[in-house]
Amino acid sequence: MNEHSSSRGKDAGSPRRDDDGNHIHNEILRDLPSKEFDGLASKLEFVRLQAHQVLHEAGDTIKSAYFCNSGMFSVLSIMPDGKSVEVRLVGKEGFLGVPLVAGFRTSHTRGVVQVEATAFRIDAAHFRAALRQSPKLERQAQRYSQLAALQVTQIAACNRLHEVEERLARWLLMTHDRFGSDRLPLTQDFLAQMLGTRRSTVTIAAGILQKAGLIEHTRGNTAILDRQGLEQAACDCYEQLQRQIREWQSQNDD
Repeated sequence: MNEHSSSRGKDAGSPRRDDDGNHIHNEILRDLPSKEFDGLASKLEFVRLQAHQVLHEAGDTIKSAYFCNSGMFSVLSIMPDGKSVEVRLVGKEGFLGVPLVAGFRTSHTRGVVQVEATAFRIDAAHFRAALRQSPKLERQAQRYSQLAALQVTQIAACNRLHEVEERLARWLLMTHDRFGSDRLPLTQDFLAQMLGTRRSTVTIAAGILQKAGLIEHTRGNTAILDRQGLEQAACDCYEQLQRQIREWQSQNDD
């Protein structure tokens, strides 16, 4: 992507695209003023990512930030015994590499591709420089950092206080919001890893939701059949997250 690619269509009302014709769906990049995007565009690389691909490991130096363009990322907390639990989801609303916003160079979590995705990758040093040079990008990155922290704290409480079937319903809703399809390519093993529980427990929880006619769970796929019913089956955490996000968005003075 070269430095002149950004403004094509942005100010004219058509979708922003890079020079290769890739539509920019990431909300942070999409909403940057043309001047700021022009300064950033040459540093962005469009990449296609495979499901379960590790983008950065806990404890490692963060080499790049990834602005999710389609698909979804998971942020996992890793225990000393190697067990993991998901603490945050990332879709086209955000990016992977939040510690860079505060000037940190390493991550305490693992970042993985949850389902096949595309992203705009930027070198960590270039990202830090762009934050200093682009007021809107810096503001949006800081705001997203707060939304990320909100999600982490709410999910931590959810994992401690609520039953697995409620947590599964909440997680499926959050995934549905970001993935944009009623059919989610998710195995029970992967669901167990995301929820930090046993596969057999996920099987029981999925069976409860399936018996209620809310989802259809088959080998390697989960289809959402009744979104409204799934919202009713979920714990309060999903609505609490959505309510706080709406409140903060109403305070957006840009």
